[in-house]
Amino acid sequence: MEKLLLELVTPSECIFSGEVDTVVIPGKEGELGILPGHCPLLTEIVPGELYFRKNGAENRLAVGEGFVEIVPTQVSILTDLAISEENIDEKKVEEAVRRAEVAMREGHMKEEELAFVRANLEKSIAQLRLKRRRYTRGGLP
Repeated sequence: MEKLLLELVTPSECIFSGEVDTVVIPGKEGELGILPGHCPLLTEIVPGELYFRKNGAENRLAVGEGFVEIVPTQVSILTDLAISEENIDEKKVEEAVRRAEVAMREGHMKEEELAFVRANLEKSIAQLRLKRRRYTRGGLP
């Protein structure tokens, strides 16, 4: 079976580099599934869950905003956040969500500040969804 080379990079580190069977990324129009041989594409990713399959095992990460370049044999992702479920501190993320919601309700922000708070809220929600996914499937955190 053909494979894809997946490179997942944040500004601070290379999170993953290796061969995978499939990749699914969160996009503005919904999820984008990528198989070997996919047509070339450059697009944005939005905060959400990214997952890939490697030898039958599924790996999931919460990701932030970024870009993905797809060619038939490779997927290169540059994002400002990529974190696995086991590295998410649920209490800290819940607190970040609360702070963002309070700040947005108060409404004393300039447009740039509001955009920053919204972006952080979206990333926090993506992390909580991934962290809580295991609870809904009966697994342990």
